[in-house]
Amino acid sequence: MSMPTIPNITPTISVTVGQTIPLLLSSIALEELALAHIMNAEAEKIQFVLGTLTPTTSTLTPSAVTISNLLLVDQSVRRTLQNVIKKEMLLQFKFENVLDLIQVTPGGFIIGT
Repeated sequence: MSMPTIPNITPTISVTVGQTIPLLLSSIALEELALAHIMNAEAEKIQFVLGTLTPTTSTLTPSAVTISNLLLVDQSVRRTLQNVIKKEMLLQFKFENVLDLIQVTPGGFIIGT
């Protein structure tokens, strides 16, 4: 068997500061959207366990609700939301850095340039 041939790829990406700022803001917004979906999923997890989730096409039904089941779900949700909060803090730092970049950009910031 012969060795695979890997082409020599040297990508060149040229991005100006004016193009970078909207890309950074978009990445922050998409991460915020993803975190919102995670929080919604955690809320639905609690609703499912409590039996208050509106019926969907799923045939799953929650098991009998016990204190130990609720505590396990609570622990899982709390751990997930703590991680979401950590990520939110990192996104806040990223956003503040972008705002600092906007302030030092000569001529100010104009979207689309």
